[in-house]
Amino acid sequence: MSQRYELINREEGNYPIASMCRWSRVSRSGYYSWRDRPQSRRDIRRQELVALIEAEFEASDGTYGYRRITARLGRRGVVVHHDTVRCLMRQAGLVAAQPRRRARTTIPAADLEGRPDLVERDFTATAPGTKWVGDITHCPHLGGIRLFGHCSGLRHEESRGLRHG
Repeated sequence: MSQRYELINREEGNYPIASMCRWSRVSRSGYYSWRDRPQSRRDIRRQELVALIEAEFEASDGTYGYRRITARLGRRGVVVHHDTVRCLMRQAGLVAAQPRRRARTTIPAADLEGRPDLVERDFTATAPGTKWVGDITHCPHLGGIRLFGHCSGLRHEESRGLRHG
């Protein structure tokens, strides 16, 4: 019923109220009673809660969901059920950022034990160009997954690290 009254209230200047009440099949007295009725305590409380929820949501940079926001409000002394917070967040259009699923980038080979470690975990070289290592890097991309190959030559003991070759 209140949806009909809200429609009549929105269109009040565009059409006669008596005609809109007749079209909506509601009484004029019912519409005027609804329009002039003071706001309920429940609606006032919900408006206050929405303001508090939006403040907490903004303070978390849009990452907190209804559970964390309920906990934060509880620490501030605001007693509210998590279902109410969830409902009000949905009505306000507040959606928390969801964590992304991590992609497994390294899948060990089945015959890993049979492969020799030629470098024997010693990444120092006596002279340039004597030891080379390689790597494949997984990078998520808008168009899908990109793989980048990398090959480096190890330098002698002065640098103690990898050098792009």
